[in-house]
Amino acid sequence: MKIHYLQHVEFENLAYFEQIFTKKGHDISVTRQYLNESLPKVESFDWLVIMGGPMGIFDEQQYPWLAPEKHFIKSAIDSQKTVLGICLGAQLLAHVLGARVVPGEHREIGWFDVIPHLRIRETRLAPVFNQPISAFHWHSDTFEIPEGAYSIGSTDACSNQGFVFEDNVVALQFHLETTPASALALIDNCGHELDGSQYVQTTEEIKANTDRFTTLNRSATALLEAMGA
Repeated sequence: MKIHYLQHVEFENLAYFEQIFTKKGHDISVTRQYLNESLPKVESFDWLVIMGGPMGIFDEQQYPWLAPEKHFIKSAIDSQKTVLGICLGAQLLAHVLGARVVPGEHREIGWFDVIPHLRIRETRLAPVFNQPISAFHWHSDTFEIPEGAYSIGSTDACSNQGFVFEDNVVALQFHLETTPASALALIDNCGHELDGSQYVQTTEEIKANTDRFTTLNRSATALLEAMGA
């Protein structure tokens, strides 16, 4: 299988997802938007993975590649590709599917439980979200659930933590792919966002329990397998 992913900044890559795809023998390619690399033809891949980034989806003046990326994502959905969006990627998916993307009431950074919604049991992700998941978060914006999509779940800080659309499009506001190294990269590059607000943990709290990453990455494996990887 051919996996293509969109990378928006150098420090947010596939992280643990890459280990899973490589172990399963899938071909991986990338468009590094921060280097202005060209987008491929939609026909050239089976899966599209859209990673995170500190920019907002409407920051097209500062990041002109956002506009063609939105059209590219919509083309992948229309072509019935399997599409997975993480954080910024989830917000882009919500936007191209017609839902509003807005600043969240709370910034959410650190480890917080995602409580699954009952209707997620009607999708292929039922085995993944059959109980609360301790997930890693790093976001300020949020989105509404697109028409026809199933909401994945919520946290105390954010009522919409993801959705499934037509069983082949999955958006996750939170991160399952995070490793200790990728969490440290976020802290190094976006640490100014650790503002001490209600749902923002400290660097020490984020790094305190490395077993969390192991459990998180088991959920990442379960997610990709449920999606058909």
